[in-house]
Amino acid sequence: MSNTANLLSTQQPTRNAAPTVMATGLIHLIFERPDLDRAERFLTDFGLVTSHRQEDVIYLRGTAEAPYCYRIHHAERPRFIGFGLSVATREDLVRLSRLPGATQIEKVDAPGGGELVRLIDPSGFLVEAIQGQAPCPALPHRAPLPLNLDNGTPRINATQRPPIAPPEITRLGHVVLEVADFQDTCAWYTQHFGFIPSDVQVLPDGSPAVAFMRLDLGDAPADHHTLAIAQGFMAAYSHSAYEVVDADAVGMGQRVLQERGWKHAWGIGRHILGSQIFDYWQDPWGDKHEHYCDGDLFTATRPTGWHEVSPDAMAQWGQRMPRDFTRPRMSLANLRALLRNLRRSPDLTLRKLITLARMFG
Repeated sequence: MSNTANLLSTQQPTRNAAPTVMATGLIHLIFERPDLDRAERFLTDFGLVTSHRQEDVIYLRGTAEAPYCYRIHHAERPRFIGFGLSVATREDLVRLSRLPGATQIEKVDAPGGGELVRLIDPSGFLVEAIQGQAPCPALPHRAPLPLNLDNGTPRINATQRPPIAPPEITRLGHVVLEVADFQDTCAWYTQHFGFIPSDVQVLPDGSPAVAFMRLDLGDAPADHHTLAIAQGFMAAYSHSAYEVVDADAVGMGQRVLQERGWKHAWGIGRHILGSQIFDYWQDPWGDKHEHYCDGDLFTATRPTGWHEVSPDAMAQWGQRMPRDFTRPRMSLANLRALLRNLRRSPDLTLRKLITLARMFG
């Protein structure tokens, strides 16, 4: 059977004609960590700024007007909990509160305030839908460096000297999740929050392996992906990405994080799907965080693209993706999850896992 025939015969992530609400932004991530001081040290070296700290929770922000984009709760074990999505109106919250398992509307007890509804997606991640969050004054950051190029030389009698300091993160860009229940999880986000698949990567048998999904902002441009979902053997955090002003900021982030002893994961390079110039780093618990700049922007009219998945499809230039970059962490609990999900998930097969292991190590 040809690849085209496989695509037509396999259910794929697709946009929903009448979603419950349209999410308007990814506003924060939620983690649990056993050592708040160490978590804060990595994140401030990475470029975030602590905006508010209590005894058992830290809020960090970028330079944009969001009051925070990263929330850390103290807990005995490190864990990714979920993330926050903004919605436009209180009526959106009312509609979401009627979904199975949703909470009633509550006031937000966090910087920026507003109201929220909490939901759990099919893979068990917490989603906080928030409306009415008040912005904070933006923080100053340096302008992108002017580049002398073949078709224009704006910098005459001037040099390039970006400061040797953590790069100024402007905002949270996207989060990538691994799930066992790929179809149900993708469908939940397209149905209830209006996400649009920008690009889908498929395995040789035509089954989807990764969906890069953007917000539906109509004629306004949206990031190529705000949420990406990858086929895995269990629900897990893959990475999150944070925008910086230019490629020099990406490079300066690499220098500073190397000098301060943090563990590098992959980069610098330029992605194919999304086009971002990227660099990945691991926090003290091995969770990957990405600096990026120059990502693609799509309006709602852009159709979904289909692509074969492979390590070569990950970057246009730069270091090839290390074979351990997507390697899952194995433990007794994860092994039990693997066996359980192989028995119950319609999206997960031993053949699919073997194919992914051969492709990505």
